[in-house]
Amino acid sequence: MAQLATHDRGTPDPGVVPHVVELSARTLPLHAGRVRVPTYDRSALTPAVVHFSVGGFHRAHQLVYLDDLAEQGNTDWGVIGVGLHSPAMRDALQPQDHLYTVVERSSHGERARVIGSMIDYHFAPDSPETVLDVLVDERTRLVTMTVTGNAYRIDAASGEFTPDGAALADLADPRHPQSLFGYIVEALDRRRRAGQRPFTVLSCDNMQQNGEAARTAVVGFARLRDEVLARWIDDNVAFPGSMVDRITPSTSPADRDRIAATFGVGDRWPVITEQFSQWVMEDAFCNDRPPLEQVGVQFVPDVGDHELMKTRLLNASHSAMGHLGQLAGVTRVDEFLADPVLGGYVARLMAEEIAPLLPCPAGVDLAEYQRSLLQRFADPSIGDRLDRLCRRGSSKLPLYLLPSLVQARAEGRPSTLLTVAVAGWCRYLRGTDLAGRELVLADDRAEELGLLARAGGTDPRPLLAVRSVFGDLGDDPGFVEAVADVLRQFEEHGVRATVAAAVDPEAGARHDAVSPLTARRAGDRPRRARAGLAAPTLASAGDRLLQA
Repeated sequence: MAQLATHDRGTPDPGVVPHVVELSARTLPLHAGRVRVPTYDRSALTPAVVHFSVGGFHRAHQLVYLDDLAEQGNTDWGVIGVGLHSPAMRDALQPQDHLYTVVERSSHGERARVIGSMIDYHFAPDSPETVLDVLVDERTRLVTMTVTGNAYRIDAASGEFTPDGAALADLADPRHPQSLFGYIVEALDRRRRAGQRPFTVLSCDNMQQNGEAARTAVVGFARLRDEVLARWIDDNVAFPGSMVDRITPSTSPADRDRIAATFGVGDRWPVITEQFSQWVMEDAFCNDRPPLEQVGVQFVPDVGDHELMKTRLLNASHSAMGHLGQLAGVTRVDEFLADPVLGGYVARLMAEEIAPLLPCPAGVDLAEYQRSLLQRFADPSIGDRLDRLCRRGSSKLPLYLLPSLVQARAEGRPSTLLTVAVAGWCRYLRGTDLAGRELVLADDRAEELGLLARAGGTDPRPLLAVRSVFGDLGDDPGFVEAVADVLRQFEEHGVRATVAAAVDPEAGARHDAVSPLTARRAGDRPRRARAGLAAPTLASAGDRLLQA
């Protein structure tokens, strides 16, 4: 696991309130005394990487590694960003000459740096031909993406690419693409016809076998267009798998204002992230590749075990915490971990029901990996919100959580805690927490699934019958009844008592229903003070929750 080095510059002086200066190439010298800024010649950066869907994670992760590489003197890997659906990122970055601020937070403080590895950005609907020109440019050797699992359009039953409306439009008019894979395939076809080497296609999405998913989508799209082109792509284009990890909360207007006040950087869209960062990828490229091993990236022959470990432990835990916490009135991840019942649940979920199913990647201690996750989750400086973790649940659960449950049931292993997580999502889809407060469901299928969840109430059968999400789990009467039982317990006893009973049936009866965490804390602080008890520290969180 890689962790970024600490830099003295970029750490705020608590006694100084800096004057705010708008961020741009012209003002970089003014910021250099307060935050870490690029010291390399940005005009020397070669536009070699095109990234689709530039969001907070890409800017906190891949662009930081490439910025580190440029700082070492390698300016061969500049990045051009491409947006497909919204001009918001373009509008934020263009006035700043595509510079932006990354603020790394931990329990020890925070530090800021300006990232300079992005050299241009295009909103594709404004100029599709410009995007194609960039992709066809021989200097472009790597195309990367962070577009979420749904964008790959791979049918869960057949494993084949299934085009949506935008892809169908591209197939009808391939020279004027609108979709991600329309752009990639049209650019590869133009390079093929010109006798150029193809670029490597690298998925940086949180999904198992993301390299194979990218291959299936690109080749599948091409096959619907031209079988000869599809075979050329399949034979000549590399789709390495990768595992990426860095917790990156959404940036709020209040975060932006605080960063300006703390560091004096007027940034329209800064990024907040943790200090931990990890990137593991397969060393399988069809064109030149950046020497990212020089800045902490791990290259391996097969990334599958790393992907499985990360998605089933970190991402599945995120989903479980998100839905259960929202139902209980909890707002943030660190608050979830601070609750002895809820924090103990996620620790045991990982240790007892998920980790035993996993192959251990070479050189990794699975128990230590879990401890590190719990410590990262428990860090209050990140302030990661549970509502962020709940987004796109209909795509996340089938990718991250349900595979462990299916495997556990098939092998006769324990799955009670996994079932609680599934029931939490089923109840969450009804659109209110257990106190009746409205929940905002950010999911393309929220209306469809919400209707089924509300119609069923504590009967999950209408929802579990959705095979595109649950596969054949709805045909398992034991599982259906187990989910129904948890749903009934939620309504009768609340989240906390239900979770406590699942973790420890004898202890579960001693716990009251969860009320909003703010109310619980109000009564808890005086009791702890009278007893002379200190709050648990972040450093001990992993050991406290996960006993070796």
